[in-house]
This record gives sequence, C-alpha cells and structure tokens, in this order.
Amino acid sequence: MSALSCQAISLRLPLARCELEGSRQQRKMGSTSVKVKGVKSATSATSSSSSAVRVDREQQQQQQQGVAVAAEEEKRQNIPREKKWVDRHRQGLMIENGVAYRQTVVVRSYEVGPDKTATLDSILNLLQETALNHVWMSGLLGNGFGATHGMVRNNLIWVVSRMQVQVDNYPIWGEVLDIETWVGASGKNGMRRDWLIRSQATGHVFARATSTWVMMNEKTRRLSKMPEEVRQEISPWFIHKQAIPLPLHDAKILKLDTTAKYRNTDLKPRRSDLDMNHHVNNVKYVNWMLEAIPDQFLESRQLSGIILEYRRECGRSDTVESLCHPDQDQDGDEDEINLHLHNAFNGSNNNNIGILNGFSLLPSLDLDLDLDTTTSYTHLLRAHKLGGEEIVRGKTVWKKRLHLPLSH
Repeated sequence: MSALSCQAISLRLPLARCELEGSRQQRKMGSTSVKVKGVKSATSATSSSSSAVRVDREQQQQQQQGVAVAAEEEKRQNIPREKKWVDRHRQGLMIENGVAYRQTVVVRSYEVGPDKTATLDSILNLLQETALNHVWMSGLLGNGFGATHGMVRNNLIWVVSRMQVQVDNYPIWGEVLDIETWVGASGKNGMRRDWLIRSQATGHVFARATSTWVMMNEKTRRLSKMPEEVRQEISPWFIHKQAIPLPLHDAKILKLDTTAKYRNTDLKPRRSDLDMNHHVNNVKYVNWMLEAIPDQFLESRQLSGIILEYRRECGRSDTVESLCHPDQDQDGDEDEINLHLHNAFNGSNNNNIGILNGFSLLPSLDLDLDLDTTTSYTHLLRAHKLGGEEIVRGKTVWKKRLHLPLSH
C-alpha cells in the first residue's frame, strides 16, 4: 500500500468518527427535544387541571356558604312550612274557613301626618305587609317577595299590574285597625288580591282596595304564564268576593303627553326606594305622581281614591318624569271612569258600599257631598330617557279636606 493511500485512509477514519459522533449528538438532541416537549405538555395539562379543581372547589364553597346563609335567614324569619291559624307576634289569624287573613294593627306616630291621620303611604304599606303575612301564614312562602315554593323553582316573582284603592276616611293616630285580605282568580294567568281596613272600635270601613297580579321571570324580566304547579298551590285559596263592588278592571286611563298642565322632571330613585325584587316599590310611584300636583290644591283637598296601571318596572338607574292634568280640562273621553269614581266617593254608591259585612263612615257623618266637592286628575309616570317609556298611568280623586274635631 502506498503512503498516499495510507494517508487517505487515515484522514477518512477521523472524518467517519466525527460524522458518527455528529449523528449520535443529533439523535441525543432529538431525543432530548422530544422529552422536553413532553415535559412542557404534561406541565401545562397539570396546571389546567389544578386550576379547574381550584375553581370547582371555590364554587362548592360559595354554594355551601349560600346554603348556610339561606338556612340562617329562614331560621331567623321563622317561615312556616305548613299553614298556621294564629300568629301572636303579628296579631294575625286565618278567617273564612282558613283561606283569608285578618291582622290587627295600631296606627303609629310615624304613620300619621300633621292632622294626626294616617297618610296614604302608611295605608299602602299596610296593604303590602298584610298581603305578605297572609302568604307567610299559608305555609306557601318561598324565599322570594311573596313568591310560593313553585314560583321559586321556576324563577318567578309577583308584579302588580293594576290597583284601585278607595278611602272613605283616614284612621287617626293610636286607632286600632283590623285589616282583612284574601285572593281570587283573575283570568287564566293572574291573581286578584283584595283588602278591607276597618276600625276595631266602631266597625267603620275606612278603606277598601283591589289589585291584579301577574308573574314575571326574575332573570329575563319578562311576563310569564302561570305554571300548573303554581296554580295548584294557590287556587285552593281563591275566594269569590270583592272588596270594591264595581272595580274598574277594564276601563282604560288616557295617556298624557307634553301638553299636560303640570310636570315634574328629574325624579330619581334612591337605594331606599328599592324592594327585595330590586325594583322601585309601588308606594314610591304614588309619591312621584302626587309630586306634580300644586301644593295649594293639596292643602285644601284629601285623596279619596286612586287607580294605578303599571306598565313597566322602574330600576335604580332610571330618571322619571311625572305628568299630571285635571280631568275637567279634558274632552270628556273618560266619562265612564270619572262618573264611576265620583259616584263611589260622593255617596251615590253608598248603598253598595256596605257589602262584605262592613259599612262606610261617610253616610254616618251625613255629609252633603256632590260632584262639585271632588276633583279628579290623570297621571303618567314615564322614563325621562329611553323614548319616554311609560311606567305607570294613574287616576286620583280628591274631596274637600274635612277638619274633624280630635280629642287632645
């Protein structure tokens, strides 16, 4: 073998060893790369799994806390799971074979005005309170604002669609009142609730009211049909009698516009105006309606009747405009409503007012009331924004304020 060939062989051997080492390094690097990628993938999966477990654990803790809070609230509220006949704390009891409710209350000092008579606010609040206590006594109260167990399971709440109140006279400070309330059917998907407020000492009927209620989905805020399970819950409680002999369920109230004689703008709900369903309480609507009436008129008149038609709920962020117009300035399109209201509050309907084992205070006073002593107004509450959407239409009837002698 020549020296040249030996040199060539000696040169190729180191190159071959280098190539072999290089290929080995590449295989090692490739293997290492695969292992690194595998480690990264496994680490990512482990991290995601840990996060999911942590979220599930937090959700379970929140649910457990929610259940504990609900149980504590139920214990403190002492909500019965079956019907009670007597409630000594609320001075209430079931009547009418156990389906209607009567509660005894005393007119408190903070419920009267300067004339020592109960304010309209106080009367409306008493209506609301006795209605809730009626549901409480029935054993049907769920965790909602008067909602039954079936309503809670279907995410439903009650909303009032129409209300009519007649006030013959206002109770005085310290007077003991008996308030009766009951429910009845209103169409296929609604419920009617009525009230009577009378003096325990004299038996005089001071006020009577009727209302229509429908169901709304608490999440979607849309009206809902009455589920069959809810119908089965409440239908055994229905009574076929009315507190107001001829309630104006079908008569419509005209819609006011910017030509209304009186306006009050920039009315805003406060946190204290919201109820447990997170919308403005019904009593606040009445206050806003009366805000538009001139003070001079309110000083000489007393409200004797009101009709409310609720169009939409009012939330915390809404700005409200109150419109008001005297009916005497209108074109006479509402003769049916006005004639009915004037008759009801001026005594021509007193023969019917003695219904339901009660009698009116007005006839006993032998007051000489005629159509000239009353005045009626049409009202509208609407959102100041959102195209002026209607919130409530209303009608109020007023009589001359009576300054009856009070003992001191």
